[in-house]
Amino acid sequence: MKNTFKSKLVVCLLSLFLPGTGLHWLYLKGKNSPWFYLQLIALLFGVWGWFELAHTEKASLLGWLAVALGEISLLTSWLCTLVFGLRLDDRFDAQFNTGQTKKNQSGWLIIICMIITLLVGAFVLMSGLAIAFEQYFISQVEAAKEISK
Repeated sequence: MKNTFKSKLVVCLLSLFLPGTGLHWLYLKGKNSPWFYLQLIALLFGVWGWFELAHTEKASLLGWLAVALGEISLLTSWLCTLVFGLRLDDRFDAQFNTGQTKKNQSGWLIIICMIITLLVGAFVLMSGLAIAFEQYFISQVEAAKEISK
């Protein structure tokens, strides 16, 4: 693979706005990155789980597990935004831009990406937890009703 310049801003934008696809790993490491395929498969499995839950009226355990994998794929992308955005420019360049004369210079766009990532990631994480706990407690109430009959 040709050693081309890797921009830290592009990595942050890919992982922020295309979460779960693993395209930031494809950009950084190329087609040989196992993380790209793992994230993409988890996202596709999560989308399938979403449709499975809609079809079975939230009764499919496999659907819930698939949705959880999809959410984990999204959250890991946003975590990568934070990790790569907070990494020192020299360290990022030493890992991904060896032999390049051009160097990364972090600026306000990366900081804005990280702020948006924190807002969206926290919202999705808390929403996922709230929905999961709600469904758990609804199932417990229904089980208690069945026992009392």
